[in-house]
Formats: sequence, structure tokens, C-alpha cells
Amino acid sequence: MIITRTPLRISFAGGGTDLPSYYRHHGGGAVTSAAIGRYVHVLVNPNFDRSIRATYSQTENVSHFDQLQHGIIREAMRLTGVTEALEIHTIADIPGEGTGLGSSSSLAVGLLHALYAYQGILKDPAVLAAQACEIEIDVLHGILGKQDQYVAAFGGVDYIEFQADDTVRCAPIPLTTQDRESLSDHLSLFYTGRTRKAHGILTDLSDHAHEHRGSLERMRELAGEARDTLMHRDWARLGALVDEGWQLKRGLSEAVSDGEIDRRYAAAKAAGAYGGKIAGAGGGGFLLLVHPPERTHQISEALFPMMRLPVRIAPEGSRILFVSR
Repeated sequence: MIITRTPLRISFAGGGTDLPSYYRHHGGGAVTSAAIGRYVHVLVNPNFDRSIRATYSQTENVSHFDQLQHGIIREAMRLTGVTEALEIHTIADIPGEGTGLGSSSSLAVGLLHALYAYQGILKDPAVLAAQACEIEIDVLHGILGKQDQYVAAFGGVDYIEFQADDTVRCAPIPLTTQDRESLSDHLSLFYTGRTRKAHGILTDLSDHAHEHRGSLERMRELAGEARDTLMHRDWARLGALVDEGWQLKRGLSEAVSDGEIDRRYAAAKAAGAYGGKIAGAGGGGFLLLVHPPERTHQISEALFPMMRLPVRIAPEGSRILFVSR
């Protein structure tokens, strides 16, 4: 039996420039993102009767892996060569899709990690991230960026560059344990109460990347500024940069925000938040806020009945928790 644990992520700046439709044609992209202490766990175990059992929000029992409906599980088995007599169970701290925290990519990275470990093979985080991108983007033809897979694999707080030739450079931002804790204290996630399919929003962004080139170029610049701001531990400035990126992103697609989200965000800022954004593609999921720790109670009251999820930065990426033979 193998159990892996892979973190979810939040993004501070640059989201959208990690889409291939942008970085391949406009000089590359960049994001500044962080892994958080909420996880996807994957358990892989031999199956006695030689069939394949996959359990996620549903349960599949099939005789051959090609019959699996879950695309990431099916293609991860194909890529790693582990294709029979297997049980796969997945458990996420944030159930469901459409929360904006990168759960599908964390699953892809964690599952690849587990399937390789099942064979006694250890893979570099960069390889796990690249292969997760291959599955989600190239094989399954998903319209999504590449940041989620790399943050899930590497963990910590990262500045990630996406080159026009599809190479990726992930540079961890050096924060001490005390700095990570301080940053965590300045972050909150509030659940909007609704999920959304990112595909439609990201398809819109991808199809119109050229039209929004100016905004996306500024969003790419913001990623570098957010990196520098994090290194200077200026959390108020970080909030202002996140806010600027959110305003730019709202102009990319009508589906990114709506009146209710705008009202909630305005209430959070009036209660003391430095800035924020809807995590992920937008449209629902979690509202990420950067704020003084002493304003947490006031912001929570202003956003009631939205549920607050405290944020802790996770220094580690995907890791193997348990091995039993």
C-alpha cells in the first residue's frame, strides 16, 4: 500500500499567463503561487481479484483500466504502466470541483507519485509536474494552465516561469519558517457557497488571449512584483498587487465575477482587507483575502454567512506518507 499527500494551492499573481495560448505566443508567462495546508490524499493498494477499483466522488469497478471513466486516473495508469489488479482511493480536504484551489492537478501529481512509488520508483517533482500537465492538457485536452501542477509538486511559495518552448522554471521563494507563519496569518479563504466549472471561463480567456494582451502582460509583471514583495515581507503591498491583478482579471471575461462577488469583496475591503481575488479562474469557489491579522474577526463578520478557511502555507509538495508491502 502507498499513500501520498499533495497540497492544494493559491495564486497571488500572474494567473492566466500560464495558459499555453498566451505564453507560447507572447514571450512567456509567470505566476507567483503558494501551496497550502489542505491536501489531496491518494491510496494505492493491490486488488486481490485482479480487477480495478477507483473510488473518488463515485466508485468504479472495471476489469480493464481503459474502461475507467475518470480520465486522470485512467491516463495516469497508462503513463506509469500500472494497469491491473489495483485499488485507488482519493480523499480531498476540499471536496468537489470548481473551488479554484487546483484540486484536479493535485490529484494528478499525487496519483502519479503513488503509482511510481508502487513500482519502487521515485520521480523528481519537476517530472511529476510535467507529466501531470501532459495528462491534463495534452492527453485529456483540458483548457487550463500549468501553475497548479508545479506548485502541487514543489510546495512552498514559488515564482514559476513558462517559456514559449513549453519549458518551465520553478524558483522557490526563500521564506523562513517565521516568515511563512506571518504570511499565513495575513491570509484567509472564504467559501462563496458555490462551485463553477473553470473550463468555460478558461476557454474564453484562452480564445481571446491576443485581444487581452496588454492586461495579461501587466498580470505577468505583477507576478514578478509579488515575488519581490514577498521577499521583502510587505504583506500590505502584496494585498494591493493581488487587488490590481483581480481588477485586471475581471476585465478579461464577464464570467470571472458578478454583482454578488463584487459586493462581498467590497465588504471585505471596507472591513480592513488589503486586497483579494476569487481563487482560480473565478466565478465561484473561494475568495482569497490578504489582510491584517487583527482584522480577521471584522472581515468574518462582514462576510457572514460565508465560511472562513484559515490558510497555512505548506512548505512541502507532494510526498509519500506511508509505504507497506
